Amino acid sequence: MAKLIYSMVTSLDGYAEAAEGDLGTGADDPEVHTFINDVFRPVGTYLYGRRMYETMVYWETAHTVPDQPPHILQYAEDWQAAEKVVYSTTLESVSSAKTRIERSFDPDAVRKLKAASDRDLTVDGPTLAAQAIAAGLVDEYHLFITTSVVGGGKRFFPDGVRLDLDLVEQRAFDSGLIYARYRTR
Repeated sequence: MAKLIYSMVTSLDGYAEAAEGDLGTGADDPEVHTFINDVFRPVGTYLYGRRMYETMVYWETAHTVPDQPPHILQYAEDWQAAEKVVYSTTLESVSSAKTRIERSFDPDAVRKLKAASDRDLTVDGPTLAAQAIAAGLVDEYHLFITTSVVGGGKRFFPDGVRLDLDLVEQRAFDSGLIYARYRTR
């Protein structure tokens, strides 16, 4: 059975999306990006909301941009190889291969997808992830914590949820970014 992983860059004060400006990521550092490539290469399916899909679909054509460094080309190749499910009531079509639209998030369908898959899945974006967390579907949380405090926005973890987690891996990068991987108990 596959794991469902929720991962995002998050500010030091716990926001996956800042109310104003960016998160000061540090994820564009080649060392960090190469690490992200290695962590997510085993993923077979990405679960996205519309907004996250519209951000990530860049990877469908990233390899066509001249002079891309190897770590960018590798991520594009890995992303293109994976299946994508986009949960949206408004998106009419997709612009990437191996992608389908679902009109609503169905926890039972995701459970079946996890059970049938031999490769891990990710749920990406704080709004969609909140639904998966509430349904008890998330097995691991991968946080890429920046050095910025942004003071507001969309939180990485939804309000009103209690989780007991075990820290199973951590790493600090020269850019100041910290990676922390937690498993549900």
